[in-house]
Amino acid sequence: MTRPLGRRLALLCAALLALAAAACDSAPDDPAFVSPSAAVPSGSTAPEPAPAAFTGWHDPGQTGKPWGDKVKGLLTFRGNPTRTFHGSGPLPKTKPEELWRFPKTGNMCRPSVDEHGERIWCGMGWTGQPAVFEREGKTWVVFGAYDGKVHFLDASNGERILPDFTTNDIIKGSVTIDPDGFPLVYTGSRDDYFRIIAIDGDKPKELWKLSAYAVKPTLWNNDWDSSAIIIDDYLFEGGENSQFHIVKLNRGYDANGKVTVKPKLIWNTPSWDEKLIKEAGHKTFSVENSVNVSGNTIYFANSAGLVQGWDISGLKSGQKPKRVLRFWTGDDTDGSIVSDEQGNLYVGSEYEKKNARSKTVGQLMKLDPKKPNDPLVWKIDERNGGTYSTAALHKDIVIFGTHAMDLVGVDRETGKVRWRHHVPGMGHGSPVIVDDVLIIGDCNAGWLYAFDVADTSVAPKPLWKVKPGACIESTPAVWNGVVYVGTRAGQLHALALR
Repeated sequence: MTRPLGRRLALLCAALLALAAAACDSAPDDPAFVSPSAAVPSGSTAPEPAPAAFTGWHDPGQTGKPWGDKVKGLLTFRGNPTRTFHGSGPLPKTKPEELWRFPKTGNMCRPSVDEHGERIWCGMGWTGQPAVFEREGKTWVVFGAYDGKVHFLDASNGERILPDFTTNDIIKGSVTIDPDGFPLVYTGSRDDYFRIIAIDGDKPKELWKLSAYAVKPTLWNNDWDSSAIIIDDYLFEGGENSQFHIVKLNRGYDANGKVTVKPKLIWNTPSWDEKLIKEAGHKTFSVENSVNVSGNTIYFANSAGLVQGWDISGLKSGQKPKRVLRFWTGDDTDGSIVSDEQGNLYVGSEYEKKNARSKTVGQLMKLDPKKPNDPLVWKIDERNGGTYSTAALHKDIVIFGTHAMDLVGVDRETGKVRWRHHVPGMGHGSPVIVDDVLIIGDCNAGWLYAFDVADTSVAPKPLWKVKPGACIESTPAVWNGVVYVGTRAGQLHALALR
């Protein structure tokens, strides 16, 4: 029987309403449900899918960002595995005042012997950047100094949180704090050893140490200037013994809740090869820069200028690292390699040997490791000593500090020098940039300078200078707007606006 048209329309509307209600009721539990409001209008483009989560060792996209979120702070030299996190502000734009100094009286000094003989070393030098981090409701400042001790201070007043940990020689480099929250400090000393120190007791406790002579051959000395990187229970560290080391840490806790480690040296490699011995014409090599980890590759260089990249993608499954980059700069490369979001490398070398290779590839350079046969993207000749410090990425430029006491701002893409600014007495510390303010030390009169670098197209504009002590050769640390810097006069200084 044929129903009237009105009756048919009423039934159709009721059916459509029932279907809509059923769809709405099932939407929360139906993974295939798409809200009408999410539908893509005709003629428009569907949104890009979210990028896949990074599954390698260290995401290059984290360049310039803090080292994870388990421990807040500046945890290693230049803050993260790509050596690109400089700290947190706001950094003062007017002259700061001294909040405290350590020690309050006297200084941090001791005798030490190097290739020039015995002399007295005071304060903090290259790289000497303190670690500053949050732990158990306090801000800690932890650093090694030329008195051969690791110091553990309360950032609010400069008082000791723990007693000093004493080694048998000076400490030049920057300590590393465990990024995964284990109460561990990693540091080297000129007394032969790289150490792991626990800080969860009433005094620091050595849990393990690695001798500079644990591997062979060694072609230089027993110092450890490099600042280690720890990722997924593996430690990466270069030594002045001329070797590079990977250690499986096996971190954990005992029945009493105290931190434990059971380290095992699982791999090491010389920082040189036979080709370098022929190129350089000598057999004295060391690693003083701090390892860079970008993607699945570790990068480091040595005192003869050999830059190496090693693929560690198969390390956890028992595969040995594979060398994927070899580039010779021609001269001592002490500054740490810095990398950007695309994995490009920014490398600075000294100019002492004055050989043909140095004249060919320059002293300030950008490398693309994706082109291992010809990685040099651009180069700048800096033949008045080159550079000893670590470059700083800032917006669209990279800033180098040179031996000739110039800050040089370089377009990251083209390699064009945008500006050059002379800083009288500037030492070998590395420029630090937070909130568009750059700070750098002077190793002559002992000034700490601050510059406005908000506009990358023009030379830095002076903001202030302050003299906390003598020569500033170390790299300052900045955390929550406070500047922590050591001088060769023998103290660490905390500076901020009152």
